[in-house]
Amino acid sequence: MNDTPENKIPVIAVVGATASGKTALAVEICRRFNGEVVSADSMQIYKGMSVATAKPTPEEMRGIKHHLIDFLPVTEKYSVARYIADASAAVADIVSRSKTPVVAGGTGLYADSLLQGVVFEDEPDTAEVRQALRLRREKEGIEALYDELEKIDPETAESLHINNEGRVLRALEVYYLTGEKPSERRIRSRQTESPFLPLYISIEYKDREKLYEKINKRVDNMVANGLIDEAHDYFALDNACTASAAIGYKELAPYFDGVITLPEALENLKRATRRYAKRQLTWYRNKEGIHRIYADELPEGVSAADEAEKIITESGLFNR
Repeated sequence: MNDTPENKIPVIAVVGATASGKTALAVEICRRFNGEVVSADSMQIYKGMSVATAKPTPEEMRGIKHHLIDFLPVTEKYSVARYIADASAAVADIVSRSKTPVVAGGTGLYADSLLQGVVFEDEPDTAEVRQALRLRREKEGIEALYDELEKIDPETAESLHINNEGRVLRALEVYYLTGEKPSERRIRSRQTESPFLPLYISIEYKDREKLYEKINKRVDNMVANGLIDEAHDYFALDNACTASAAIGYKELAPYFDGVITLPEALENLKRATRRYAKRQLTWYRNKEGIHRIYADELPEGVSAADEAEKIITESGLFNR
């Protein structure tokens, strides 16, 4: 990599919706620019849960080292602040070996917090408000609370999957304790200059239906690869609170309880995943300076990696 006038560390960030092809693109970028991947996925950090989170297989990694994947027990909580610390250490390690750091994943809050120098304030905490929200969840369902969060703080809601009940409730808890939107607190928390110089590349589809077709096919492949057994095993674990937040698990719970059929559960899963993809795309919709590659409009014989290579080379920030 070249030195920059700002003395910052250049980082390639591959972002986009679920099933858009981020993993394959990030791996190919690493192959072309001597890089390693730092995951920015809030669920792939957990051990197991490989099928539901579409964790890259050794074959998909193609020999490229991936950091912050499959290292944390499902019973352990993980914060954005901890992710920033762990990911910053991973980037430093990669750079120390004269390699290119490539941050890749669909959790926009993780990627942006890392690359934009966010310093999080201590969050207020009270058991009384938390318990009240949990009681509301039991009576009204998480959908009602998620809809409430969307009205209060659309930006935060867009960054969270509805199944991630803990974070949805936590966002509402912070709002009711402080009277301030969590997204506003994040903006105010950007008190330090980022040590990184990110080059954002988003892989997208002009025709949204093509992305949805890929999502539906991914769910079918997950089932073929053992999603049902994986979800069943995780629901059987004690204190595996994280498992119920992963896409692919909660949608199957009514099926395990005998409330709905498996086809109904899988259709719910496809619908929930499409909704999540919409929020991921919205997160970066108005971001300035982002380079967008539309996978469904590439010329014949040109891959997303080819387009990314041109963008990276023209930036002048990275050596091969």
